[in-house]
Amino acid sequence: MTNRRSDSGIGEARGYHPRGRTVRERPGRGGDPFRSALQIFDPRPAGGTGGGRPPKQPVRPSPRQSARPAARQPAGTARQSAGTAGQPAGAARKAAGTARKAAGAGRPAAAAAPRHRPAARPHRPPRTAAPSRPARPPRLASPRRRLRLATVLALSLFAVLALRLVELQLTEGPAYAATGLQDRLQTVTLPAARGAIFDRNGAVLAHSVEARFVYADPELVVEPTEVASALQPLLGIPASELAKQMQPAAREDGSQSRFEWLARGVDIATGDAIEALNLPGIGVDRDERRIVPGNDLAANLIGFTGTDLAGLEGLEGLEAAYDDTLRGVDGERTYESGQGASLDRPIPGGYQVEQPPQPGSDLRLAVDMDLQYEVQRVLAERLRAANATFGAAVVLDARTGDVLAQASYPTYNAADPQSVPEQVRVDASTATVFDPGSAHKPLVFGAALEEGVIRPGQSITVGPSIRKGDVTFTDTTPQAEGTELSLPAVLAFSSNVGTIKIADLLGSEKLYAYQRAFGLGEATGVGMPGEATGGLLAPEDWYGSSAGSVPIGHSVDVTTLQMAAAYGAIANDGVWVQPQLVEAVLGPDGTEQPAADPATRRVLSPENAAYLRELMEAVVTAPGATGLAAALDDYRVAGKTGTGKLVVDGAYAPGEVASFVGLAPAEDPRYVIAVAAHTPGGGGGEVTAPAFREMMGFTLHHYQVPPASTEPPTFELYP
Repeated sequence: MTNRRSDSGIGEARGYHPRGRTVRERPGRGGDPFRSALQIFDPRPAGGTGGGRPPKQPVRPSPRQSARPAARQPAGTARQSAGTAGQPAGAARKAAGTARKAAGAGRPAAAAAPRHRPAARPHRPPRTAAPSRPARPPRLASPRRRLRLATVLALSLFAVLALRLVELQLTEGPAYAATGLQDRLQTVTLPAARGAIFDRNGAVLAHSVEARFVYADPELVVEPTEVASALQPLLGIPASELAKQMQPAAREDGSQSRFEWLARGVDIATGDAIEALNLPGIGVDRDERRIVPGNDLAANLIGFTGTDLAGLEGLEGLEAAYDDTLRGVDGERTYESGQGASLDRPIPGGYQVEQPPQPGSDLRLAVDMDLQYEVQRVLAERLRAANATFGAAVVLDARTGDVLAQASYPTYNAADPQSVPEQVRVDASTATVFDPGSAHKPLVFGAALEEGVIRPGQSITVGPSIRKGDVTFTDTTPQAEGTELSLPAVLAFSSNVGTIKIADLLGSEKLYAYQRAFGLGEATGVGMPGEATGGLLAPEDWYGSSAGSVPIGHSVDVTTLQMAAAYGAIANDGVWVQPQLVEAVLGPDGTEQPAADPATRRVLSPENAAYLRELMEAVVTAPGATGLAAALDDYRVAGKTGTGKLVVDGAYAPGEVASFVGLAPAEDPRYVIAVAAHTPGGGGGEVTAPAFREMMGFTLHHYQVPPASTEPPTFELYP
């Protein structure tokens, strides 16, 4: 293979081995085997001495120059280059001669390569020294490239900001807006007006009047100690307590409290005086205060409400029993206000939501205020004179079960309940339990008549005493052994012996069943909180003396209201009617919801009930009877005295409980009155019968009941 050059004066090209050396320079072919044939030095400058030392630094060809064929050189130049390469003189001449031969034969130097070299391998051009060129200046930055980069960065930044704005406005915007709004919101409670309590005729027994409440916004109070000192004389609350309420506090949701009660039920004048002080963070708004016009009138029955920051919450009596009905539902006003003491007011056109309060309903009771007052007055005068420690009286409409009056002794001022001990505030008619004593005997007679073990006109053989178990029972009016007493006489003289004998004929099972039928042993359900159930001795629990004690009203626990309801069954032709205190609930919109019909049940037949009333008239009219002090002029009265024990914590207290339970008019009963009193001594005839007479006389005249048109019957006591 040959390689021809068209340019004249150019020396022959040199054949290259892939390792970068010529064939002749390979080891064993002559020359310096350790000298690279590719080491090319820049020629000396023109006009030099030629063949001198190589330059200190080799000039490397650029990549572009390496890719081009080596430049042609004259033979002399080649020789000069060979000589300057530091080769031996003989080798240089030999190389020059070889070059001339190749040139003369018209073939390139590559033809002189050994024949054993693969023809497929290309020959590399010799690496010749490139002509020296001036160094290129450094490449300058491109303004266009910088502008493009800056534009991309700016657009990226604006895109990120735009995306964040969209996120804030569309996804997180409502949350941020709500957080900002929450910081500007204030909430004020709008107390609901508590319902009133009226008597059966519409007279007010308890109601609410306008007042003021005082509150604090802890975040706006500047000096809590100084503000508390300024409010203490007006509110009558220790400054330390007021200052404590003004301290910042966290709510359950973690937010800071902006509303704290300081006082409720404040007089309007006091509220105006506090507003005039213009204290930062202190506000005054509308409130109500409970008023009981009669002070102690029916106080134990009506009860009272709280006066603390919890508001008018019923604590005792009907106020507590019907608290949910009376109190209503408080409202709430939430408004957006400015920040700071000077801007603590609603922003016009700002956020404002108001949930109006729902007033409570009113109660109309069955109680007659005038009758209540008279019954309460008589009870207090009589019991005070007898040095009684407790007393109760109930006036019941026998036909409807309406409680017309329910009084307790002692009583208290409902406007100042904290001034008396707790036991004074209880309703004695439903919460105090005692043994009825002989007042229980008409129930035994009624059960015996209904069961047929005794009949009208029958007599009972009695003696001075009777023994049951290990107890001997005697009579207050002793009778000789074998004395025959009529049924009216057994009741009139309150014979224990005669009553126990009748109970023996009846039996414990029947007696217990009639006790329950008359309403003993369970609460009446009249609606008073804490009403006692009383207690009965079941037949299986009777012991040796129970057959004697139970019939005469011992080992029996009752309340005054229970006894009144039991006698109401006798007065109402044998039908027991559940007592009722509340006639109707009056809604704030004027609607009236009558109370549910009372529960009723028949206990006695009308005939037996009428005969039993006749027997009970003997207690008030028969000579020597125990209840003569209960008799009324112009009216026929039937009833029974009783002497028992007061039950305190399951044990008998010292002293006796005197009672009288009666009804009138006896020929056509309308009203039942039960009176009980715990006294140091004295029976029902001496203490409670006179009180009954005054109460029943006023009741009959108050309701304009005509006098009796017939005379009471005469009784044969000793047949």
